[in-house]
Amino acid sequence: MNKALTSTEFNFAGQKSVYHGKVRDVYNINDDLMVMVATDRISAFDVILPKGIPFKGQVLNQIAAKFLDATSDICPNWKLATPDPQVTVGLKCEGFRVEMIIRGILTGSAWRDYEKGCREICGVKLPEGMRENERFPEPIITPTTKADEGHDLNISKEEIIAQGIVSKEDYEIMEDYTRKLFARGQEIAAKQGLILVDTKYEFGKRDGKVYLIDEIHTPDSSRYFYAEGYEEKFEKNEPQKQLSKEFVRQWLIEHDFMNEPGQTMPEITDEYAASVSERYIELYEHITGETFDRNVDQENISARIEKNVSDYLATL
Repeated sequence: MNKALTSTEFNFAGQKSVYHGKVRDVYNINDDLMVMVATDRISAFDVILPKGIPFKGQVLNQIAAKFLDATSDICPNWKLATPDPQVTVGLKCEGFRVEMIIRGILTGSAWRDYEKGCREICGVKLPEGMRENERFPEPIITPTTKADEGHDLNISKEEIIAQGIVSKEDYEIMEDYTRKLFARGQEIAAKQGLILVDTKYEFGKRDGKVYLIDEIHTPDSSRYFYAEGYEEKFEKNEPQKQLSKEFVRQWLIEHDFMNEPGQTMPEITDEYAASVSERYIELYEHITGETFDRNVDQENISARIEKNVSDYLATL
């Protein structure tokens, strides 16, 4: 059984602090750089599952790195290097407390709201008579505020600016970048026979300039449909074949778990964790069009990361 990295406690040269997120551990180096470790933790329904998924961190980190490089002509981003398959080192930016969600198709939570009669999301008016998995006339941006705990909250562009969460000037820069990044992501996905359905971007500021930060276009932050059969399934009102971590949520729902009071997390067996790992590798290969490299040292992942990151930091 391949091993999984579920926790980290590094002490890098110049380290000021560490933030442990749901799936990433972020180390602050001299208030100038960030070392972002993509662990093998997996979360769903705002809870971290009790077992890690082998190779998941590598999948997410390498997809994000690929797309950061493929979009660096559109806007500046935080990435400097990937010294380890599970690590990105980049510029420390002051993150905006807003996530920019962009949707090309009416599905997921937006569809559930629409089905209940909602015709406006985050200040964006929606046409009447739309169906599940139908393309919007043009992609819509539905931002959320970043919550310290629990669910992020929908908010409109007007509210963001009025409340001073982001200045009008910075918001419009983020909005422009979001549309251009999504268009590029859709182009790249189309070449792989996929449709980039919706995704989220996070931005920060450094030295007065807006940067793209965090991951982009990964199966944890994005939803993809297979292009082949999309129209036929849409016409027949059939579920779309998709690439995302939705399959993990569905498995939990089938085992009566949605993180509601009184519910118990089902057992995550080694066999199930291995099957999820294979699905993530399949996602990687479909999204990137490249063969996934399983030949990284899995025996002592922490020691490998510590050495690779320390060696890289020593060169700066």
